[in-house]
Amino acid sequence: MKNILLTSLALTALTLSFTSNAGADIAAGKAKSAMCVGCHGAKGKALIPTYPNLAGQNQQYLVSALKAYKSKARNGGQAMVMQGQASALSEADINNLAAYYASLK
Repeated sequence: MKNILLTSLALTALTLSFTSNAGADIAAGKAKSAMCVGCHGAKGKALIPTYPNLAGQNQQYLVSALKAYKSKARNGGQAMVMQGQASALSEADINNLAAYYASLK
């Protein structure tokens, strides 16, 4: 019984991970991430201590944050810089970037 439960949980987690990346292109996100490297590092590890690491971050959080910057709903800190960067992103770009950074460890 314990093995069945663990197998079921593992399959559910695997399904959710594929579902969360559905429609996103990690390779396209990696290519688009060149604009992020100056602050967030080549592999999503920030070079500047006051900037956040993006590697391994929750994909939905990244989508939400980028959309909030794009709509200028998110302010404070480096928001003006991020608003400028996000304004140039399409919906697909946002999803691809989020999937790419979420895939990094």
